[in-house]
Amino acid sequence: MSDPGTPSMKDVAAHAGVSLGTVSNVLNRPDRVSERTRSRVHASIAALGFVRNDSARQLRGGNSRTLAYVVLDATNPFFTDVTLGVQEAADAAGLAVYLCNSGQDEARQSAYLDLLEEQRVEGVLITPIDAEDTRLELLPRRGTPLVLVDRGGGPDRCSVTVDDVLGGDLAVTHLLDTGHRRIAFVGGPTVLGQVNDRMTGARRALERAGQDPSSLVVLETDALTVAEGRRAGERLAGLPAARRPTSAFCANDLLALGLLQRMVRLGLRVPDDLAIVGYDDIEFAQAAAVPLTSVSQPRHLLGRTAAELLLAEATGDPAHEHRQVVFDPELIVRASTRLRPA
Repeated sequence: MSDPGTPSMKDVAAHAGVSLGTVSNVLNRPDRVSERTRSRVHASIAALGFVRNDSARQLRGGNSRTLAYVVLDATNPFFTDVTLGVQEAADAAGLAVYLCNSGQDEARQSAYLDLLEEQRVEGVLITPIDAEDTRLELLPRRGTPLVLVDRGGGPDRCSVTVDDVLGGDLAVTHLLDTGHRRIAFVGGPTVLGQVNDRMTGARRALERAGQDPSSLVVLETDALTVAEGRRAGERLAGLPAARRPTSAFCANDLLALGLLQRMVRLGLRVPDDLAIVGYDDIEFAQAAAVPLTSVSQPRHLLGRTAAELLLAEATGDPAHEHRQVVFDPELIVRASTRLRPA
């Protein structure tokens, strides 16, 4: 029920001295109404302060003219950049964007999906906690298109991602090329496919270099955050010097920045005592006290491409085919790594 003090279309019609149908035509089909009548109706709208209820009208029509993006961690600047790409595509289509933060919480993610389906959004973009979650299959079956972002999918759905195995390979190959043999991997939780793929790439690089893949020192974290990076730094610093890794590949830049902070705080030098490679190449990576070497992802392009795929699917075009778009990452070398003396 609307607020009794809120002007309605009936109020506008009475004020302008026209029928309710005429007001509706002015708002939705203005070409059917004479210019003189349109002017009178618009004058009444302005005088009364009437605001049309688009949400109710759109829900009656079967959709809400919005896209939704369920991100894994809204505090991570990586997802902010991806969202800007989503917004660009949505703006071009005249749609709004709901941003939902799962916070790596499966119950919260599921609750958001239920809510978005009830809101009848045009479609859902999601960076899922687990890409194999059966809940992700239900929405498309019930009429809500869904596209995976920063995570690969099967042939029955659209997805946009980066080759994270290649990214992990690039990072550790660089560390090997700069003379490191004791290498740590910092990342988690392992339920996240991105973390596992980046670790797989790291081990692939070791194997190709003739080194035992199991020699990778894995420091699993509870989350991909700066605080977890600091804690990993404490664990690394606590290892005997003879066994301590001389380099670390972190599953994202936030972990790498936290690790860098802790090394500096403990009086260890980066990269002399510990070389560090991050992942994502967020803006803060270049601005760090020791500029961070990082594996760069095309964040903005990820978001825009995913949204464009979702919009194409939402049109119901029978010629639409599911696509799995995979971009290649790029290693950006900065001061946190350098050639070690032989």
